[in-house]
Amino acid sequence: MNSNEFDIPKKIKSLSQDLVWMSESDYPFDTFTWSNQELEEVNTKNLLEKTNHSLDAPVKVIDMEKFFQRATVEKDWYDSEEKETAQKYQALVETLKQNLDNIQVYKIGDVEIDVYIVGQLKTGDWLGLSTKAVET
Repeated sequence: MNSNEFDIPKKIKSLSQDLVWMSESDYPFDTFTWSNQELEEVNTKNLLEKTNHSLDAPVKVIDMEKFFQRATVEKDWYDSEEKETAQKYQALVETLKQNLDNIQVYKIGDVEIDVYIVGQLKTGDWLGLSTKAVET
């Protein structure tokens, strides 16, 4: 990785550090990087193996913008703190789109869901965010 490639994980970590994914419980985001030597491509099977999930765990793959839509759209009735949070999510999504290719969101599980937002850096390495969502 060149020095610019090292800056991208730091930037994404910085943009996501104060955010929590809101579901029936709120969870923070963690950033991760996987080298393309250890993971040539990310698909459902590879992701389940890499994250130590059962290969028969239920997985939904969704578009990143659809996943983040409720967090990035500002509502008329938002107070200043809610607007600021939406703007932070907008900056995070924009940074992901500008720096990663092949971005996918994987939701693993049924009620307590592990969420992985994964994309590929120009170097071929994989970078992403993980969080949890509770959906009953």
